[in-house]
Amino acid sequence: MAASVKRKAEGTIPPEESDLLRITPLGSGQEVGRSCHFLEFKGKKVLLDCGIHPGMTGVESLPFLDEIDTAEIDLLLISHFHLDHCGALPWLLEKTTFKGRVFMTHATKAIYRWLLSDYVKVSNIAVEDMLYSESDLEKSMDKIETIHFHQEKEVGGIKFWCYHAGHVLGAAMFMIEIAGVKILYTGDFSRQEDRHLMAAEIPTITPDVLIVESTYGTHIHEKREDRESRFTGTVHDIVNRGGRCLIPVFALGRAQELLLILDEYWQNHPELHDIPIYYASQLAKKCMSVFQTYVNAMNDKIKKQIAVSNPFVFKHISNLKSIDQFDDIGPSVVMASPGMMQSGLSRELFEQWCTDRRNGVIIAGYCVEGTLAKNLMAEPEEITTMSGQKIQRKCSVDYISFSAHTDFEQTSEFIRTLKPQNIILVHGEKNEMGRLKAALIREYEDNPELSIVVHNPPNCQSVELYFRGEKMAKVMGQMAREKPQHGKQLSGILIKRGFNYHLIAPDDLQNYTELATSVLTQKQSVAFHGVFSVLKQCLENLAGRVEDITVHGKDAIKVFGAITVVQENQSVLIEWTANSVNDMYADAVLAVILQVESNPMAAQAASQMKKIDVNTFHEKLITLLSRTYGEDQVVLSALGDEITVYFDEHKAVINLDTLDVDCSDESLNHHVTHVVKRLNSAFTPCYA
Repeated sequence: MAASVKRKAEGTIPPEESDLLRITPLGSGQEVGRSCHFLEFKGKKVLLDCGIHPGMTGVESLPFLDEIDTAEIDLLLISHFHLDHCGALPWLLEKTTFKGRVFMTHATKAIYRWLLSDYVKVSNIAVEDMLYSESDLEKSMDKIETIHFHQEKEVGGIKFWCYHAGHVLGAAMFMIEIAGVKILYTGDFSRQEDRHLMAAEIPTITPDVLIVESTYGTHIHEKREDRESRFTGTVHDIVNRGGRCLIPVFALGRAQELLLILDEYWQNHPELHDIPIYYASQLAKKCMSVFQTYVNAMNDKIKKQIAVSNPFVFKHISNLKSIDQFDDIGPSVVMASPGMMQSGLSRELFEQWCTDRRNGVIIAGYCVEGTLAKNLMAEPEEITTMSGQKIQRKCSVDYISFSAHTDFEQTSEFIRTLKPQNIILVHGEKNEMGRLKAALIREYEDNPELSIVVHNPPNCQSVELYFRGEKMAKVMGQMAREKPQHGKQLSGILIKRGFNYHLIAPDDLQNYTELATSVLTQKQSVAFHGVFSVLKQCLENLAGRVEDITVHGKDAIKVFGAITVVQENQSVLIEWTANSVNDMYADAVLAVILQVESNPMAAQAASQMKKIDVNTFHEKLITLLSRTYGEDQVVLSALGDEITVYFDEHKAVINLDTLDVDCSDESLNHHVTHVVKRLNSAFTPCYA
C-alpha cells in the first residue's frame, strides 16, 4: 500500500489547528526592499530571505524580526546575493538567538562574502549605527551551508530543493514541502534569457502556494534587442558631446550584463576606442573571478564561448578601484557602485559631474523609493549632496531598465503553467502589487478549470491557509507480504517519521526501527469493606460468569477473562493488560465495586434476586453497556430485539437475535462488537 496525502485549502477552520499554514511578510510586503517571509506549518518554522531596505539605514533597514522568536526558526533559505535579500543575514546570525540552519547556492555564498564586505566599507553611517562588522560577516560564513540546484535536502521534516531563477548568478527559487504541502518561493526571477544567464526554470511540480515577486506589476518590458540598442545609443550620444557617462550599478549582477554589451559595442565601433570605459568597484577583480568560476551556472551561449575565449576578460574595459586613481580629463564611461547611489563611488562621481550639461547618468536597474537613483528619475533641478549642500542638476538622466525581474507577461505565463491555487504577491510597491492582483483575478475569473486566490499582504499581516489531509499509512514488512482479505481489519503498530506514517507488525519493530514492544499492565487499588462473595455475585450479574483464581496466595476472580480482582485487607486490587477494550471492561468492574462499597445492603439484596431480575443475556448486556456509556445512552427497542448505544454523534445498533452490530463509526463499532463477543463467550452455555 502506498502512502498518499489528499489536501485542499479550506475556507473554513478545520478541526485541527495544525492544519493551518501561516505566511507572514516581515519585509517586502507592499514594498520593495528587506525581503523576509516567515512560514509556519505543522510546528515547523521557515524564513525565506533576510534583506535590508536600501532606502534606510541602521536598524530601520531591518525586516520586522521582532514580530517572531528567532530562536524557534528551523530553516532559513537565501534566494540570491542582493542586499535587499541577504543584507541582514550577518546581523541575524551574530546578533540574535537564531539557531537554525541556513542554505544558499554555492555561487550566492561566494558572492555574498564580497558584496557584504563592500557594503560594510561604503556605508555612510557612524560605526555605532552599523548593523554588523567585518568580523561578524566573517563569522557568519561558517554557519552557511550550500545546496546544488535540484538537490533535495531535509531539515527536521522540512524538504526543500531549488531551481534556477535567472535574475543574477546563483539566484534560486526554492520549493519547500512540509507534510505533503508544497510552497514555491520565486525570490527575484526572470523568464527571459540574457547575455549570460539562463531564463528561470518552470518546475514540473504544481505548488499548493506560490509566493511570487510583483516588482513590475502589470508593466511589459521592452524587447531585449531594443533595450540594448537604446542603451548603447544613449552612451554613444553622451561621449560624442564630450561628456562623462555615469552608470550606477551594483558590483555584481546587472553590471556583468552591461559590461558584455559595452565591450561588444566598443569592439564594433573603432571611433570609440580612445574613449575609456571603467568598471569602478573595489570588488572588480573578485567579481570577475567568481563569474569565471561559475560559468557552468550560466546559459549555453556563454558555455560555448568560454571554450574559445573567456567572455569576462574584456578588451575595452579597465578596472578602477577608487576615485584617486581616476584621470578625469575627458569623455569616459564609468560603471560605479552602488546602484541606488546612496553612498560610495557612484554618489561621489555624480556629485562631481551633475552640474555639467554634457554629462549624463543612465539608471539601468530598478530603484527603491527613498533612494537618490529613484529621485533622479523625476529629473529634479537640484539635489542634496552627502555633506548636506544643495547643487544644480544639469546632466541628462535616462532610465533604461536592465532589471532582471519578470514583467506581467512573464509572470502571467509562469502562473498559467504552474496552476497554483493560492498566490501570495510580495516584493512590489503597493500600487503595482494591487494592479497585478486585479489583473490576475480578471484573467482567471471566467476560467472554471482554474480557481485561484490572490493575496497581497502588507508587512506583518499574515495569510492563513488551511490544508486538511487524509493521512495514509504505508504497510511494511510481513504485513505487506500477507495477502489482504476484504473487510479484514489491519492491526499493527503505527510509526510516524517526520510527516510519513508506516504500519508494521510488532515482530518487525526491530527490523525497521530502534524501538521495542512492551506490555503495559494497569493496576488500581480501591477501598472495599464489604463481603467479597457479594462483590463476586454482583460481578457475575454484570459479566455472566467469573473465574475463581488465586494471586500470590490471595483469593481473586477474573472477570470477562481479562480483569483480575484480588481481595486484600479492606481493599481490592484491580489488574489488567491495557488496551482499549480491557480499559472499558475495567471501568465497568470499577463501577460495580464502588456501588457495592457505597451500598452493601442493596448490593446483597440484588445479588440474591439475580435469577429473577437479571437472568437474560440482553439484560446483562444492557447493564454492562450502561456502566460504560451511561444509562441514558443505552436504549432497548420496544420489541426487545435491538439495543442502541449512543456515543458522541454516532450510534451502534445491536441485533439481539444475531448479535451483529451496525455502526458507521469504526471505533465505536469495534468497541461494542468486542463487548458483545466477550460477554457472549463468558455467558452460560444455555444462551442460544
